Amino acid sequence: MSMSDYLDRIGAGLVIEHTEYFSFDYIPSELVGRDNEITNLASMMRGVFENNSSGRAIITGRVGSGKTAMTRRFCTDVEKKFAEKKSIKAIHINCRNVTTKPQVFQHLIKTFDERHPDRGLGSGELLRSIRRLMRNENTHFIVVLDEVDHLLRRSGDDVLYQLLRIDEGEKTQGTLSLILISQENVLNVLESAVISRFGRSNHLRLAPYNEEGLYNIAKQRAELALVPGSYSDEILQLIAESSSSNGDARLAIELLEASAKRCENAGRKEITIKDVNAVSSTQPQVMVDGAAIETLPLHSMIAFLAICRRLNKANQIVTGDVEKLYRVVCEEYEVKPRGHTTLWKYLKMMVKCNFIMSRYTALEGGRGRTQYFSMPHALPSDVAKRLELLIPAIIRNNSKK
Repeated sequence: MSMSDYLDRIGAGLVIEHTEYFSFDYIPSELVGRDNEITNLASMMRGVFENNSSGRAIITGRVGSGKTAMTRRFCTDVEKKFAEKKSIKAIHINCRNVTTKPQVFQHLIKTFDERHPDRGLGSGELLRSIRRLMRNENTHFIVVLDEVDHLLRRSGDDVLYQLLRIDEGEKTQGTLSLILISQENVLNVLESAVISRFGRSNHLRLAPYNEEGLYNIAKQRAELALVPGSYSDEILQLIAESSSSNGDARLAIELLEASAKRCENAGRKEITIKDVNAVSSTQPQVMVDGAAIETLPLHSMIAFLAICRRLNKANQIVTGDVEKLYRVVCEEYEVKPRGHTTLWKYLKMMVKCNFIMSRYTALEGGRGRTQYFSMPHALPSDVAKRLELLIPAIIRNNSKK
């Protein structure tokens, strides 16, 4: 096969007609299976377009549940619908990249004034600049802090408190609304002063998609991106079934795109079951559920954090080392460690919940067994960061009781 032969098949349009509809940046005009949720979001934010007040919302859910897509769709719709009545502008900040209060303030300022100096100003001066620029714009801003847990973990929630109070002492009211997006229930880690301003009722949790929802998502993207006749309903059903264990819309879209590419690269014009099975076999089917982590008892979280820290450097950890590292983490957070039996029960529960996996190997001479723990379903560093956010908040809340 010559070089030109296989290159000719890439992008030949045998199956894929519009690649842009597979992009995660593409937001459909209609979101599948999220009508009630986007209506609830609009209700939480109604002050933005009904009067001169502000709106606040916290949106949580697992990866692929549509948090970011729904928020972007809502903001775009609001900007367009009320363009003639009121100037509304959404500012989307990904806190995975913007992790400190000064960086958030700088990002906001650059939206108004690209020539504003990057360095040399403190947070207080930056905040005053934001207030001044917002008054001059005569616009209501919807600030979306996506993956906000990264910001909270690095810098705490003072930045939220200051943004929520940005209109205090000003003649104008309702210049800024705030939407937080996270895989975690960030209400659990916010200070009471911030929670009281957001309101617990302004929390919208998106459930994972069911198989029907994933089928409809695959169907929508196939109709937009693929050549008519290049796929069947059976293929879409198989893609939905293959991604249903996670309820992840992103995974369904990835499977559809990868199956289409595999088919096209082979010089064929119609996706087969073999294409879907081949690409789905490379996808992880079990993930650590962030919401489930939040339900763990405190000492189970501490043990889990000890395991994650070791598994950042090694593939597995033995029970004895878990207990030693658990005590180290207890000392770090100044809590009294539980006994061996209780810790063993926590480990057994985490195995049952698929957070970790265990295996036994016989000791030399056949006397006794050694238990090893591993974590193949998630990156230990990611889970550790989440636990490092949750544990201090739980300890803090327990101390107030």
